[in-house]
Amino acid sequence: MSEVFRFAPSPNGRLHLGHALSAFTGFDMARRVGGRFLVRIEDIDTTRSRDDLIAAIFEDLRWLGITWEVPVLRQSEHFDDYRAAATRLRDMGLLYPCFATRSQIEAALQPGHVSDPDGAPLYPGLHRGLDARAVADRLQWGERYALRIDMARALAAARNMAGNAAFTFQALDAAGRQTAVVANPARWGDAVIVRKEVPASYHLACVVDDARQGITHVTRGRDLLAATDLHRLLQVLLGLPAPLYHHHRLLTDQQGRKLAKSADDTSLASLRAGGATPVDIRHLVGL
Repeated sequence: MSEVFRFAPSPNGRLHLGHALSAFTGFDMARRVGGRFLVRIEDIDTTRSRDDLIAAIFEDLRWLGITWEVPVLRQSEHFDDYRAAATRLRDMGLLYPCFATRSQIEAALQPGHVSDPDGAPLYPGLHRGLDARAVADRLQWGERYALRIDMARALAAARNMAGNAAFTFQALDAAGRQTAVVANPARWGDAVIVRKEVPASYHLACVVDDARQGITHVTRGRDLLAATDLHRLLQVLLGLPAPLYHHHRLLTDQQGRKLAKSADDTSLASLRAGGATPVDIRHLVGL
């Protein structure tokens, strides 16, 4: 079967040099092995995603010389699939509703609390174990809620389903060497799997779509390496295949911060307007 790669940007800002590195990495790897290359629009955040930014993504990629298969999957068109996946996890007793606001969670934190890999404090378990009647009452009152994974239960279920393989994934280095990496989903705590405002989180939508599209190779920045721990757990629980992962180096600004969409001076559109060519962009990202 053909190897399948993907580039999956969120349309909430213009692409920058970091996106160019990620897109080039996946596209070049696909060409080397005669594989397929897909673009996926990760627009579950409907309040920030814009159609003009989606059009700009395609414009930037075409300018770079990158081609992809059509039609392009847009996550906003597949909410029912994410609801179905979340329902499976909930029916397994692995998700629970959390009604807490951010301020309530912060107020419940203890001194010296532990943070997750993204730097957010681990959820202190405010509504874990909330009795069924209390949950039903709050749902009837129309309280908004997120669905969190009961990490302890999820880890136990994954061990029963896949043994030690539940917590490993295969990674490719820059030279194409493949190694097994031990995942540590527990460091995410009771992570949000379904957000309050949309029927998914990045983590749930990502694994569902990678499986749906038959993605065999995920190429993305090292800032998402820790997220792979949680993605591997969800793959096991939902019975989804695990792709190979390549987490490439990150590009940083002069202060050592990861490039962001808010930094317009690194946007591909700005660089193009200033006279840069696609060859220049490859040199700027170190390719």
